[in-house]
Amino acid sequence: MRKFDSPYIADWIAISLRWLILFALTMILAENNKLLALWPLFVMVLWNLTMSVMAGLNIRLRYHRRLAVIVDLLFASLLFWTKQGFTGPVLWVGILPIVSGAIYFEIWGGLLTASVIAVVELAYAYDKMPPSFLVKGGIVAAVTLALGLLFGFLGYKLSRNLRRNRESQQGKQRKKLGMENERLNAIYELASTLTATLNYRRVLESALDLSVRALHPDEDEDFSDQVVSAVLLFVGNELIVKSARRFTIADQRIAFSGSEGILGTAISGGESVLTQNVGYDPELGRSIALRTCTSSYCIPLRTGFTIYGVLLFAHPDLDFFTQERREMLELIGRQSIIAIQNARLYQDLVEEKERMIEVQEEARKKLARDLHDGPTQTISAIAMRMNLIRMMLTRAPEKVEDELFRVEEMARRTTKEIRHMLFTLRPLVLESQGLRAALESMAEKMNETYGQNVQVDVDENLAEKLEIGKQGVIFFIAEEAVNNARKHAKASLIKIRLRNLEPGLSLLEIQDNGVGFDLGLISKDYEKRGSLGMVNLNERTEMIGGLLHIDSVLGKGTNVQIFIPLTEEAAERLHHRK
Repeated sequence: MRKFDSPYIADWIAISLRWLILFALTMILAENNKLLALWPLFVMVLWNLTMSVMAGLNIRLRYHRRLAVIVDLLFASLLFWTKQGFTGPVLWVGILPIVSGAIYFEIWGGLLTASVIAVVELAYAYDKMPPSFLVKGGIVAAVTLALGLLFGFLGYKLSRNLRRNRESQQGKQRKKLGMENERLNAIYELASTLTATLNYRRVLESALDLSVRALHPDEDEDFSDQVVSAVLLFVGNELIVKSARRFTIADQRIAFSGSEGILGTAISGGESVLTQNVGYDPELGRSIALRTCTSSYCIPLRTGFTIYGVLLFAHPDLDFFTQERREMLELIGRQSIIAIQNARLYQDLVEEKERMIEVQEEARKKLARDLHDGPTQTISAIAMRMNLIRMMLTRAPEKVEDELFRVEEMARRTTKEIRHMLFTLRPLVLESQGLRAALESMAEKMNETYGQNVQVDVDENLAEKLEIGKQGVIFFIAEEAVNNARKHAKASLIKIRLRNLEPGLSLLEIQDNGVGFDLGLISKDYEKRGSLGMVNLNERTEMIGGLLHIDSVLGKGTNVQIFIPLTEEAAERLHHRK
């Protein structure tokens, strides 16, 4: 006994016809009051019931078909022989094995079972009937053989149609399985390609190419020349076409705001948008390539609160984006987000590395300038005065003492400047006593060295919660802002304040009462890498995931604000607000 994955239709046809014949026999025998004495009929009912259960469970016996035909032959022969044969009510019972044989073994099965029934009929005529009946018995046997040939031919046609349908279904299943394999291969290739490259442009190109392949892997149908696709990414506050298929040159130059229509819905809702009137969209309708399309599917490239842009697909067919294709595009969109995020992170690392090298180079240049403008000039002046003192020893010795006092003062001032420079390069007090002590020490040295009044107001509890690395960055931000105010603002007072703004977010403020400056002009210089102070402030703010805001009014001073997130959730909220 074996179990199969699917039922055999021939078994169900044979069982159904057997039930029909058994029902007819039951009605005929009941009408003739012979039902109670017909025990073979009850046995046959139990047998067919067993066959029905086995067919329902997809179970088959060994030599299942042969056994079924033999049982039908035995039953029909026994019933024919015991129920008055040619003169009884069940003369036609031989049809049962003939039908079974024809269904299972086609023409040869029908002829063979018909031959067995014909032999039984002839034997009955010879044994039970008078000699004159042999001719009639032969005619009945010939009719039985003819019925066997007829039912065998019908069984052959039925089996051929069943085989055709089965082969057709199997072909469709194989084709569907092949398409699914192609889709899986496309997905695997997509994931492999997108995760194997960190090149930003290559990621976008691969996403579009593999999307077209995954949409319809059947190579017999070419639709790729009709699919319009594009990757739109945010650059500032505008969506720019970074990669596209079938976009014209003019289309690739269009900048979309992403605030209305399909783009606005996808970006604001964070969900994919299916539409069937893309040509009339207030934003996408500007594209020449999309005017020939009817349906479109727009997928937002979004992770958390960060929206990189959208994946856009369009097609002239109104019902092209079926559920299956949309699911495939959603999967590609998710893979593309990961790849784009990785590529951007890698690009950010490269840029960060370049910025660190640039910052280090600028720090060396700044140290060289400070040494040249301060201690170097003073030491040169000390050397000149020492030479003057040597000459004064013989010509005007009474003035030597005063000149020595001046040289000593210059040396002390130079020592303070050098110590201040060393302090700003590596404030050891920051490591030993924390951020508040380091800022207060910096304020004292500013007052001692340059006479600059600096006030410090730091929340001690907040400062203790900050990591040591973040404390160092905050210190250098404050030192840079104070130094800029000292050099350029001509301020009599500079205030440094660090406080909690809301749960998970703190605020560093450096405020002065100096002359102020034109923020727009400085911002232009910043874009050209011309304002080194602004560059340092902005880049160090980015290092701690913060946001820099500067408010300056000519004649009224400057207020530098750095919003510092203390948790990842606060960082997401902060940049989402931005």
